[in-house]
Amino acid sequence: MTRLSPRAINQVTGLLLALGWGTAVIIYLNAKPVVFDPLIGNPLTSKKYLHELRVMGGKANVAFAEFEAWLASLWQGETRAVTVAVIVVIVALAFRFVAARPDLYAPLAADPPASANRPGPQPPASKTPDADDGV
Repeated sequence: MTRLSPRAINQVTGLLLALGWGTAVIIYLNAKPVVFDPLIGNPLTSKKYLHELRVMGGKANVAFAEFEAWLASLWQGETRAVTVAVIVVIVALAFRFVAARPDLYAPLAADPPASANRPGPQPPASKTPDADDGV
């Protein structure tokens, strides 16, 4: 396995961050505001809707519905750009962690197989004709 030099790791990390943050800036500049429909509204603010959720699935159902709404809000409007920027930073840090420690993830090819050290029956030795066989 080839080991990347610290300079190469820095260059790849910089490239990842530049491309990711550039994409996040483009997303931010082109983001349209989130349209709120006053006729429908947010069902999670309705006591009747929350009651129905609780009746059908309990408090866990309500918590999951709120989590799902929060997760969906991360991918709308300008918030999407911030989400992309955070994901890019996480990917760049993960790359640096893995690239700086290739010995942790390399296969252990230098170790002999476990079966080579195990005692057990030996294969039969090949017989060579001797003069002492008496034949």
